[in-house]
Amino acid sequence: MDCVLCREDGGDVLWQDDTLRVVLASEPDYPGLCRVIWNAHVAEFSEMPVAGREHMMRVVSAVECAMRRILQPIKVNLASLGNQVPHMHWHVIPRYSNDAHFPLPIWAPRQRTVSEALLASRRAQATLLRDAVRHEVEQALA
Repeated sequence: MDCVLCREDGGDVLWQDDTLRVVLASEPDYPGLCRVIWNAHVAEFSEMPVAGREHMMRVVSAVECAMRRILQPIKVNLASLGNQVPHMHWHVIPRYSNDAHFPLPIWAPRQRTVSEALLASRRAQATLLRDAVRHEVEQALA
């Protein structure tokens, strides 16, 4: 089996432990989009050990908290699809009323064009997530 999330980090690693990693994804329309990726290849959430599921959701929640504090989106979307990459991971997505797809999911047809200036500003803010994610995860797991 050739799995991209087994083979590659999936983004810039912000935090990791032996079981999972938090990455800042390279998504041009969505600076700050993070993924929480289970390290072992598991396709479904129910295939994970109970303690692993609980650990993962604590980390997902901590990433959301960091994102809300640093990026101040109007909404955070959480999604675990796996249709294209059947490896357990959660998308933690900052949403804004003027993002490219709002109010639809980010995988829906584009609703508008977002200026490069606004995206550059959001990219600059997203650089602050590394320390914020580390702090929130460490608190959540303490």
